[in-house]
Formats: sequence, C-alpha cells, structure tokens
Amino acid sequence: MNKRFLGKSGLQVSAIGFGCMGLDYAYSNKLTKQDSIALLLAAFDRGVTFFDTAEMYGPFTNEELVGEAFAHCRDKVILATKFGIKVIDGKQAQDSKPEGIKHSIEGSLKRLKTDYIDLYYQHRVDTKTPIEEVAGAIQTLIKEGKIRHWGLSEAGVKTIRRAHAVQPVTAVESEYSLWWRRPEAELIPTLEELGIGFVPFSPLGKGFLTGAFGKSAKFEKNDFRSIVPRFTSENLQANQVLVDLLTQVAGKKNATPAQIALAWILAQKSWIVPIPGTTKLHRLEENIGAAKLVLTVAELKELNAALEKIKIAGERYPEELEKRTGL
Repeated sequence: MNKRFLGKSGLQVSAIGFGCMGLDYAYSNKLTKQDSIALLLAAFDRGVTFFDTAEMYGPFTNEELVGEAFAHCRDKVILATKFGIKVIDGKQAQDSKPEGIKHSIEGSLKRLKTDYIDLYYQHRVDTKTPIEEVAGAIQTLIKEGKIRHWGLSEAGVKTIRRAHAVQPVTAVESEYSLWWRRPEAELIPTLEELGIGFVPFSPLGKGFLTGAFGKSAKFEKNDFRSIVPRFTSENLQANQVLVDLLTQVAGKKNATPAQIALAWILAQKSWIVPIPGTTKLHRLEENIGAAKLVLTVAELKELNAALEKIKIAGERYPEELEKRTGL
C-alpha cells in the first residue's frame, strides 16, 4: 500500500489506517479477542501499518488486543492511542490534568506492550485544564522518549493553535466524510497552514456510506448508533439519496460505494489518512482497495456538484456529545 506523511512531522503511515474501536467497543457486533487479533494481523499483512486505539475503548481492553497483536513486529507498525477521557459515576468525563496524563501513558505502554507510543492524542479537550499545560506534559513525555508525536481529537482551531505553539502537533483526528464535511470550513485550512496531518475517523459514516443500512435498520442498545439522530429510520431513508449517488459513481468505476467514499477523502489532501474500522475481512479488503482507486479531476468535480444538491438529514451526535467537540 502507498504511504503518506502526516503533515510536516515526518511521521509516515499507510495511506489507509485501521480504526480499532469497533473491534470490542461502541458497536454491537464485537469480536472475540482472538478474532480481533486475527483481523488486525490480516490488515498488517495487506499493507496497513497505522492502527488507532484509545485508553477509553473497553475501557482498556482495546489497547490490550492491539498490543498482543503487534508485540512481535512492534517496529513495523505505527500505534496511535488516546488519553483524557475517564469514567466517573458511570459517565464519561474529560480529564487531562498533567498528573493524569502521566498515569495514563504508563497504563497504555503496558497494555500495548511497548516502551513508546508513536502518536498520542488528547481524546477530547478538557476545558478545566489549559491546553498549554497539556502540551507541556506531552513535551516532557517526548523528552523522556515515551511518545514520539502527539495530536488532538475533535479540537477546535483555536485550541489547536495554542497547543501547537507550545509543542508542535503532528495530527488532528476528527470525523470527516461525505456526510460530515464541517472540517472543510476551518479545520482543514488551519491544518494545512500549520503543517499538521488530518486523520478522519468514521470516514464511512459509521457504516452508512457502505450501503448496508436501509430505513428499516435497527440498532441494539449497546450500539452507539442507537442514540445517533442521523440513524433514525426517518433520517436513514432521507439520506439514502447519498448512497444512491455513491452507488451510481461506483458502477462507473467498477468499485463499491465505500471505496468511492474513501477515495474521495484521499483525493482531498495528500496529508489526510482515513482510519475506517471493520469487524469483517471482506470489508477490510474492500477498504484497502480504495487506496488504489483514483478519482480524476473531472470525476471529483462531477461528484462534488452532485453533493452540493444533497442536504443531509439528522445531527451526527446527540446534543450532549456534540458539546464536547470543536472546543
């Protein structure tokens, strides 16, 4: 697989990464540890070198399976994990106090069976801890050799600039896809200006852009999509027009809707690296195939013109969760 650099940092990763969260967290179709490790190794064997996990996924179990999968080839993969979300009284809360970061990194290093983290993200902005303090703590960890690069997840441009001024930020991870394009307004131009890489999560719209969900789709209570407004029956039906468009374009390219969605992201900037997740081998191979799919300038222009006529129905997050982003 082709590789890309995340901004001007020098960190090189596979053009398409692997989002590990869904292997055992947030969705209902979870895999066993053994099957998760097998899928991760299948991704590695097919050229994927960039794997994204977090302390919060599980919590903790996701890092453990990633660590076990790559213990034998640690120097051949780029591991990204995250700090800053704790579970307090059964609810998630942001906590990026410097002493908490020091505690988190030790746990992540142990679970990932490594002595360094390639890319360490603040999972969500902690409004009670100045980002300058967070960046200072990260700077110390870099000097100690425990992390090599750092990033922010779902942060706003003002926070990114403040953080970058203290300790250069390698990458920002945020949602970005054909049905969530808000990053184009401020985030992507800011990252380009500062030389920071962009890592879109949910590049396939939490599975919707694959064409797998019709209006009758049902999600179990332990599936995150069950509380997402965009996944109500009414909105699934309204947004089907987007899948129809992707299906039409895919037919002309001998590809799948998912591959068109990923190829579109890859075509936006050379320093953007999407991290689709999956629990199925055939979907993994489908996603990887998108790295070889080239959309011409004319095709992109035609697709973008069609997208302008589509209004996406439903919010991407419940209001409470949306308040935690873009700070």
